[in-house]
Amino acid sequence: MNNSLREFQKKIGYQFQNESLFRQALTHSSYSNECKNEQGNNERLEFLGDAVLELISSEYLFQKNLQLHEGDLSKKRAAMVCEPSLAYCARQINLPDQIFLGKGEEACGGRNRNSIISDALEALIGAIYLDGGFTNAKEFVLKYVLSMTDDAKFFYDSKTTLQEMVMLQFGKEPEYRLLSETGPDHLKTFTVAVVWDNQTWGIGSGKSKKAAQQAAAMEAMKKLQKEAKPCI
Repeated sequence: MNNSLREFQKKIGYQFQNESLFRQALTHSSYSNECKNEQGNNERLEFLGDAVLELISSEYLFQKNLQLHEGDLSKKRAAMVCEPSLAYCARQINLPDQIFLGKGEEACGGRNRNSIISDALEALIGAIYLDGGFTNAKEFVLKYVLSMTDDAKFFYDSKTTLQEMVMLQFGKEPEYRLLSETGPDHLKTFTVAVVWDNQTWGIGSGKSKKAAQQAAAMEAMKKLQKEAKPCI
């Protein structure tokens, strides 16, 4: 196992007993297809991890939101574990840097694609569940997913929420600037910055300009919230 993967395990606080399971969780189908590796890709682990994540997030919301009905709990859970929020969480632990991608997918900007990143996070959850059991998987999800997405309203419409925040605090509207477009027409990745007062407050990527703007807005809101917290 290379040093990067060892350091990543230290970062997330979980040491795999089965290293091949760990590598499989990080292996995209494009890599396994190009290299014809025997361990396969992370699609089956993603399927398992999705189910584990749903159970843990459901229990978390059920216990924390005693007044919410089933419909509201479902909406809140959907926001917490949707693709943009999972990709955001994965980036906070530098998971995209660990994914094994095929050369073609890498060239098309796959390492920045939310779908690939969120799938890898779910696969990692599934791998931790198989390797260390439910308790370890729950600890990981609580620390690196649910704690980061607890304010789930961010993922409904980040642009609208950010605009309200910026108008209230700065008296102006944020501006979105397209930084780059990568990949072929059917698989483009857009990268956008959100700016006001000649300062970049957030950068996001997505399969469309709108998705990239939402991701950039979410980053900006996180920054605004962090700066607003009083020092102790």
